[in-house]
Amino acid sequence: MIALVGSVVLTSCKTEKKDVKTSEKEVKVEYMSFGEAITNEEAISADEMRVKYENLKAGDTLNIKYASTINEVCKKKGCWMKLDLGEEKESMVRFKDYGFFMPLNADSKEVVVNGKAFVTEISVDELQHYAKDAGKSEEEIAQITEPKYTYAFEADGVLMKK
Repeated sequence: MIALVGSVVLTSCKTEKKDVKTSEKEVKVEYMSFGEAITNEEAISADEMRVKYENLKAGDTLNIKYASTINEVCKKKGCWMKLDLGEEKESMVRFKDYGFFMPLNADSKEVVVNGKAFVTEISVDELQHYAKDAGKSEEEIAQITEPKYTYAFEADGVLMKK
């Protein structure tokens, strides 16, 4: 009799545990893949990536994977994209060996990028030269007094939410 009661109690507990597990829903996100095959595992957030960029110096390179939202995609070929890093900062992403492209209508899509992050510095002379080429006034050109740092990224693989 005790064995019968014990087996009913154990069976009840097992059923309860199964109900708990089946009531949890797994959220599966579907991605389109570009370039090398990557996963979204261990991707850091855009905010975390911005902090990493802020700590990079020109010449530093960081192998990393992060998730963000596309601000803009090249409208001619999809050969580059700008990703939001928060706080009005963004990263200019190009693709390794010009080996793949993003859809032209990918603006505002969520992505995970894998590759190399680095900072490039454009000198004051070069910035003034670009301003002159763009037809800026002498006053506007004279106001360029500091180099510009660009957050750059060379992606070898990209996942984009469908």
